Amino acid sequence: MALMSAPIVRVHNLTKRFGDFTAVDHVSFEIQPGETVGLLGPNGAGKTTTFQMLLGVITPTHGTIEMLGLDLLHHREEILRQVNFSSTYISMPYALTVEENLRVIGRLYGVSGIDRRIDDVIKKLEMEDMRHKVARKLSSGQMTRLTLAKAVLTEPKILFLDEPTASLDPDIAHKVKGFLKEYRATSGLSMLYTSHNMREIEEMSDRIVFLQRGKVIAEGTAQEVIAQYGEDDLERVFLKIAREH
Repeated sequence: MALMSAPIVRVHNLTKRFGDFTAVDHVSFEIQPGETVGLLGPNGAGKTTTFQMLLGVITPTHGTIEMLGLDLLHHREEILRQVNFSSTYISMPYALTVEENLRVIGRLYGVSGIDRRIDDVIKKLEMEDMRHKVARKLSSGQMTRLTLAKAVLTEPKILFLDEPTASLDPDIAHKVKGFLKEYRATSGLSMLYTSHNMREIEEMSDRIVFLQRGKVIAEGTAQEVIAQYGEDDLERVFLKIAREH
């Protein structure tokens, strides 16, 4: 898919301080329509704080976030209607079944043809056997699939994915990645994708933004970043950065 020139996400000098601690330090990057950008970095590098600012959960100390050509600070509701998020580390209302959870999300977002959308997402993520299961009885892998189903149900233009396959077995993880690739190809979806699985990042990302101690220290395709650090693969780059900075 050809990428347009105007970024769908533009982050400029994004900074977040908590007292004397700077969690994110003048971070800038862009995501083009239809592009997947991998956000990498060791624990504590600033990835989660960056996600929280992009989702409007916390307010930046400094800098700007633009999505869909609009400033997040002034157009938060309009932007977030077209954005969604999935993470291994969040859960859904435990007393509701999988289908009930998706129906609530669909109504909150005003999704049209909700029955068809739920059927389609459940089928594509192979969730038929858990459709009527209450969330508190789901395994961690099943909950991960539910949060991903929630995220794509609303047909977002931008999807933020935090460790989307971390609790999945290799078979389901492979199917989820295939689903995301197909969905992106057919919808033009843009994604910001984080994982500690370097092979997964190489497979899923067009470009990589590497954070360490709140700053961008490398950016480019996987091969460009690997060449920049003189290593053989992205995992060795990750280890080098984590141990030297």
